[in-house]
Amino acid sequence: MEAHQAKHIIVTGGVISGLGKGIAAASLGMLLELKNKKVTIQKLDPYLNVDPGTMNPFQHGEVFVLDDGTETDLDLGHYERFINADMNKANNSTAGSIYYEVLERERRGDYLGGTVQIIPHVTDEIIKRIEQPERIDPTLDVVITEIGGTVGDIESLSFLEAVRQFQQARGHENVIILHVTLIPYIQASEELKTKPSQHSVMRLREIGLQPDILLCRTQYELTDDVRQKLALFTNVKPNAVIQGLDAKSIYEVPLLLQKEHLAGIVMEKLQMENVASDTSQWEQFVHHVLNPEDEITVAVAGKYTAMVDAYKSIIESFVHAGVDNRCKVNIEFIEAEDLESDSDFEKIMGHVHGILIPGGFGSRGIEGKIRAARYAREKHVPFLGLCLGLQVAVIEYARNVLGLKDADSEEFSEVTPHPVIHLMLSQHHVTHKGASMRLGAYDCVLKEGTKSFAAYGEGNISERHRHRFEVNNAYRDQLEAQGMIISGVSPDNELVEMIEISDHPWFVATQAHPEFKSRVAKTHPLFKDFVKAALTYKNRPTST
Repeated sequence: MEAHQAKHIIVTGGVISGLGKGIAAASLGMLLELKNKKVTIQKLDPYLNVDPGTMNPFQHGEVFVLDDGTETDLDLGHYERFINADMNKANNSTAGSIYYEVLERERRGDYLGGTVQIIPHVTDEIIKRIEQPERIDPTLDVVITEIGGTVGDIESLSFLEAVRQFQQARGHENVIILHVTLIPYIQASEELKTKPSQHSVMRLREIGLQPDILLCRTQYELTDDVRQKLALFTNVKPNAVIQGLDAKSIYEVPLLLQKEHLAGIVMEKLQMENVASDTSQWEQFVHHVLNPEDEITVAVAGKYTAMVDAYKSIIESFVHAGVDNRCKVNIEFIEAEDLESDSDFEKIMGHVHGILIPGGFGSRGIEGKIRAARYAREKHVPFLGLCLGLQVAVIEYARNVLGLKDADSEEFSEVTPHPVIHLMLSQHHVTHKGASMRLGAYDCVLKEGTKSFAAYGEGNISERHRHRFEVNNAYRDQLEAQGMIISGVSPDNELVEMIEISDHPWFVATQAHPEFKSRVAKTHPLFKDFVKAALTYKNRPTST
């Protein structure tokens, strides 16, 4: 009996970057899951960083952390949110990690003194990465692989050559190529132009790859004439020229692609049995996204606000929580440095219904974040602190409630007399920055009777982390004596994981990154309850 092999869909992009290959891959994965197929999605990035962990958020956006501690591209967040699956290290590879592995083998002598070359050594390693998810889980039906970058980039050539070899080895009925491209609209002539897409496909065909499906990003409906023209010049069947219309919400994309019968076309080309699917639950979710019954405004006081993709998972978590609370969450990104001056906080914060302080590294903007935490505490505005947000809340409380005026974190001041936040013991001998933090999923024990316990509905939880510093246990007793509640700790009681303030309607902070675990199918409970508290705050009775 022939062993089961997964079918493969390779997603490439052309014309320009930023066309939404990740959303396209995630949407297709979701549609295939509705057809009872077991799906995973992986991202192959052509940059030379070993992983995104040390990359500047202004350049690359959010670093998305997995349960196993892998620091990955933000597209893996889309994958998890859309197909409701936990990814692992096998779901993200970079050119840097691939070259690193090849050179490590060369140093060990694995190549027996042979000349190490792009072909076959690098391409063989890329093929190994493409196959890795099905080696880990042999029951997979479909593996979707997104190739980062744009066709024509020199960085991606080795990846596309590896795809060519892989498709030739596995067969075209087992490996298909979905090419995401752009159909620009020229306002002056009022017409859609196909030439950029024709040239993009030409570049693919020069490499030896023929797209099976064209997913055309467009502002306007593709006419039959445009589809026929694209089909003629790209050698793609007309029914496989799919339009990807701009959507009001990324969660609308799967429904738009469903109208184009994308999943059915894919299954036909992969010679898989096509079955009916029910998108009603997803349609209901999108309906609530687009038709909220109320709305609130939440301030996010961060240091990477010029690049909102740095907070991508937070943004999407608010979408999920908004749906659960039947409201729209308007996010106002506030540059933390702007809060450090003696500006009128009431002008900046007086109209918001909740304040969130996200994670981050370095001292820039810290005093502004501390002032934001103080405002939330004193004005009883609902507050949620994430990772650094917890540390900021503790520093603020130590300074202004405990009276420790010079309290600080060792990250920001090595000479502070009151290091209420200090370097974790496990980090003292770390010399390399990459993949050396406290990363991945860690267990937490919640205290009964707290808002955290009420949100989760259970006492034992697990959350993803990405940090080097922690609450200094030498100050725990003082903090608790003055009204701060240590609502979550590590199972050995050594690490403070969550805090609350007793005389506040909703002031919760976590050392973790709960935004990484919020899904369409399951809103994260902290975001859900934070938004609920913000709604209550907005609709509170006001004295006249």
